Amino acid sequence: AASPVFSSVLREAHPQPAMCQKCLKEIEPDRNTTCLEAGAYMLNFRGCKECATMDFPSVVDRKEDRTEDGCEETITFTHTCCKCGHVIAEHTYEFSVADGVQNFSMGCELCGTGSDTAKVMV
Repeated sequence: AASPVFSSVLREAHPQPAMCQKCLKEIEPDRNTTCLEAGAYMLNFRGCKECATMDFPSVVDRKEDRTEDGCEETITFTHTCCKCGHVIAEHTYEFSVADGVQNFSMGCELCGTGSDTAKVMV
């Protein structure tokens, strides 16, 4: 089951101001338990409003932050048009593990929002 608390913490910690509503069919579609650390949700991509390309968006400014113990990870990047560089959306993926539970969360105007948990077998 998804953790609404984890999702709200993600939203507060990583606001996503840069995006282009005209490039998207829907803003932040609900993706349920889908959490992408890479790629793009092309079914939600209308095309670049600047140059009209429908090609797969580029990933720029990818940053990966991990705690030393590996229990938390945050990946952020920007989806941009592969032809003209127009900013389409900001993407954030978070992973954490605590008390035997893995938490995954994603927030992106293009890819949507999703979260999931999984018990760690010891």
